[in-house]
Amino acid sequence: MSRLVALRDAGFEALAVLHAQAFDRPWSAAEIETMAAAHGAFGIAAMDGRALLGFILLRALAGEAEVLTIAVDPRRRREGLGRALIEAAAATAAIAGAEEIFLEVAEDNPAAIGLYEQAGYEPVGRRPGYYPRAGRAVDAILLRARLNSAPGVV
Repeated sequence: MSRLVALRDAGFEALAVLHAQAFDRPWSAAEIETMAAAHGAFGIAAMDGRALLGFILLRALAGEAEVLTIAVDPRRRREGLGRALIEAAAATAAIAGAEEIFLEVAEDNPAAIGLYEQAGYEPVGRRPGYYPRAGRAVDAILLRARLNSAPGVV
């Protein structure tokens, strides 16, 4: 059974290993630690005992929050961990005063797009060529969810 903990409790090396499993251009432990230490940043990790299952890293400033990255162990996807992380992060961002939360998702990632749409995110823009891929670049879809706006909404 998983539990949610503060990001630093998961260990930055473990976070970097998991990030590398989820992204073509992974962040190092030092990069994650630097991002997590930035003003307004916070993160949540899903743990099963000492095993890291997933994590989310955000920044909340001036009434807005931005998901910087989210990763779930590929062997544990489709178990609700991503949704639990997104919901916990949105609740924490709302407590921090954010009224909206933004994120980018690769247009070629239908599973993630579906997850975010189910969580109440809506497309509000596009960033052409945002994600580098081997031999090509993929557009990012900019998504937004409103916080503290209606029951049942992120």
